[in-house]
Amino acid sequence: MNAIRLSTLLVEDASVRLLDVRTSSEFENAHISGAYNVPLDLLGEHAEDVRAATGPVVLICQSGQRASRAEQLLRNAGQANVHVLEGGMKEWMARGLQVNRVRARMSLERQVRIAAGAMVALGAIAALTVSPLFAIVPAFIGSGLVFSGLTDTCGMGMLLARLPYNRGAVTCDTETIVRRFLAHEGRERP
Repeated sequence: MNAIRLSTLLVEDASVRLLDVRTSSEFENAHISGAYNVPLDLLGEHAEDVRAATGPVVLICQSGQRASRAEQLLRNAGQANVHVLEGGMKEWMARGLQVNRVRARMSLERQVRIAAGAMVALGAIAALTVSPLFAIVPAFIGSGLVFSGLTDTCGMGMLLARLPYNRGAVTCDTETIVRRFLAHEGRERP
């Protein structure tokens, strides 16, 4: 489902549920009003509960990749009326649609690019000035980036997400969020 269609649907159908599967810090950075945050790594243990939701469920992540994995997980659990926000929050914000912000931070994607670039640059400089053995660092990082692209996973991103800076201000109480998600009575229409 594209961003424009979703924004229209949110006005027309109060039964639509939004399930944001990004980390709690990404959710705090920017999320669609009315979205419930259950990070993808915790969704598996709640898939059976989420399956009980009536009405359409739209899955949201940063770009659409994690939401697609969440869609497969929920479909395997028996959830039929589930959709992915195409392009994720990137597309939603690019369209100028409204978001709620709790605490702005640098995106994990940018942090990964900065960390990987810094390690490659430092490894290359060290290989040229100190010892050729330091060439292992950029080779390792480059291999990791290729693996990340092929498997659609990001080990460095998962590690960076665990840093205190990237944790949400409030611990993600998934049990409570899932209960609220299931008790969803719809949003008020503007």
